[in-house]
Amino acid sequence: MTIIYFILILGIVVLIHEFGHFIFAKKAGIYVYEFSIGMGPQLFKFHRKNDETEYSIRLLPIGGYVQMAGEEIEENEDIPKEKQMNHKKWYQRFLTVSAGILFNFILAVIIFFIVGLINGVPTQTTTVAEVTKNSASETAGLLAGDVIKKINGQTILSSDHLMLLVQVNGKDEMDVIISRDGKEQSLQITPKEVKTDDQVSYQYGFSLKNNLVHNFWAALKYGFTKMFSLIHQMILIIFYLLIGKLSISSLAGPVGIYTVVDQSAKAGFLNLVYLVGFLSLNVGFINLLPIPAFDGGRLLFLIIEKIKGSPVNPKVENTIHALGFIFLMILMVLITYNDIIRLLH
Repeated sequence: MTIIYFILILGIVVLIHEFGHFIFAKKAGIYVYEFSIGMGPQLFKFHRKNDETEYSIRLLPIGGYVQMAGEEIEENEDIPKEKQMNHKKWYQRFLTVSAGILFNFILAVIIFFIVGLINGVPTQTTTVAEVTKNSASETAGLLAGDVIKKINGQTILSSDHLMLLVQVNGKDEMDVIISRDGKEQSLQITPKEVKTDDQVSYQYGFSLKNNLVHNFWAALKYGFTKMFSLIHQMILIIFYLLIGKLSISSLAGPVGIYTVVDQSAKAGFLNLVYLVGFLSLNVGFINLLPIPAFDGGRLLFLIIEKIKGSPVNPKVENTIHALGFIFLMILMVLITYNDIIRLLH
């Protein structure tokens, strides 16, 4: 069942992304050769009546693509120029490239709204609910009812933000600003090292209040606030990767996602639904980054074209995207290797 869930979840996330590209390409009158879900050898394909596009499902459920006329270096003379992407207006190309990202974000908001509606909306409070006895937090003087305002100089925006900063802090002493009875105080918490089955973790020993609100409008608001909260976390994660606070081993590839799917399935169906939204947001965010071979890289070249008033040399752009794709494949192999090592341990 985990394999089926894994394929379905990735399939839904990829489908919605590629469907965004596809709809806007068709709307702009761009000739679409193929709409594929998955990569590698074809498992299944069909054509619709009076439609040039080939619809296919491929073996590996790790991606997909919409192949459009006018993306190639050499133009296909069999396709009329007015149906080729590189001959379309700038705004049509921009919308076609960015639509996949937009659709991923929309799916994430809808799913977070549904989860909030069914499960209730958790309050994004940073008020301490409980402090574990003999823990690092108790030793430092943290009390139930304290409101955590800052960690290591950073103002806390949400409970998600707080938990990320705690994770990134690792084993180091953590400078915490709290509000107690309306007055701010500074505490220093040094986490305790705990070993479990050869795995080392660092525990602080406090939990946050987490009340649930059951309300349509609260759920609707949650759809958007959760999206922005997670995007904020993703920006911070990239920043911490760049400065070395987080390592590449903290990222997850297909094998890591499979493990998360397995854990979510055990926790209940609603957790699987939430995971679809979470992964959809991840795919949308990563594609928004100005990285060659991703949508963000293509959008960057479109912005450069707009600024300079003429297109970037197609050979130069395609070479950069090809090199970016090679780099991403190497990174994917490295992340997958780390996933397998974690799985074996």
